[in-house]
Amino acid sequence: MHMSKIPSARNRGDHPIEASKVSLSDPAQTGAAHIAPDHPSRLVSIDPHYLTKLGSTYLCDSLRLLRELPDNSVNLVVTSPPYALHFKKEYGNVSKDGYVQWFLPFAKEIRRILTEDGSFVLNIGGSYNKGTPTRSIYHFKLLIELVETVGFHLAQECFWYNPAKMPVPAEWVTVRRIRVRDSVEYVWWLSKSPWPKSSNLGVLKEYSDDMLRLAKNGVRETTRPSGHVIRGSFENISAGGSIPPNVIEDRIPESILKMGNNSANDDFTKMCKDSGTKIHPARFPAALPKFFIKLLTSPNDLVLDPFAGSNTTGAVAEELDRRWMSSEQVKEYLDSSLFRFNFHQPGLF
Repeated sequence: MHMSKIPSARNRGDHPIEASKVSLSDPAQTGAAHIAPDHPSRLVSIDPHYLTKLGSTYLCDSLRLLRELPDNSVNLVVTSPPYALHFKKEYGNVSKDGYVQWFLPFAKEIRRILTEDGSFVLNIGGSYNKGTPTRSIYHFKLLIELVETVGFHLAQECFWYNPAKMPVPAEWVTVRRIRVRDSVEYVWWLSKSPWPKSSNLGVLKEYSDDMLRLAKNGVRETTRPSGHVIRGSFENISAGGSIPPNVIEDRIPESILKMGNNSANDDFTKMCKDSGTKIHPARFPAALPKFFIKLLTSPNDLVLDPFAGSNTTGAVAEELDRRWMSSEQVKEYLDSSLFRFNFHQPGLF
């Protein structure tokens, strides 16, 4: 495929953040001659908005990027597209009635570019129907189409518990008080084949005190009332950690994939505020893509986020030594995402 010259992110002259505040990594300041032969930017002819050692991001419609990528070239797509909410967000979202048909072209391209053992992880939130205290089923309709029409396999459904979600719609939750706060979002792990690449050894948790006690004292072989057989090998802790649940978490033991997304004082948010840079209002936490990147890929695999927002996925992939690509249509969001690649403090994401 023809590769156009890769411009310097700094020399393009369209970055609003002062160079003194953001020091780009060396790969972002060089031309195509200095880019590694397997750098993801070589897969497409679109000029990147900026480059890092392992990845590139693009200021463009995600369908354009997806359609340029070769067949079977991406190991993992992990993303959170705009949800079908009954009220409009500033970053844009499609109505529930048209959501499935809107998303299917993206899904078909995603399946095409995935390797045969590749995975597609989709974070999608639910929504209330307008005017009534009832829930939409648009996301379930989408899942059915992804499997039955596009051809994905549902490897596993996971759940993100976000304790920071607001109690909305206010009319039903805080005014009339006839509904409870909605704090869980779906994370669907879809795959191109029934046997995607994966290993839960990459996401093991610390053993609980109960498991350590069983390993020390031994366990009696028995059959539970549910019919599950407990064998002597149940106490084996040689794997180095316990298998995590399908509810995603962050630093909270024995719970859901649990993580808030309302950080107001982390380094990334502070740097955006200090520079007057617009921050994406619906960022998902780094723990979510990190969990699936570690579960479903190996170092140097290629990870893609076609709805990048502030490019959390790309920054996490870089941290985990994976190659990555992303795209986003709002320039201010990509400009602010540069901060993620220049300051690697624990609270950055």
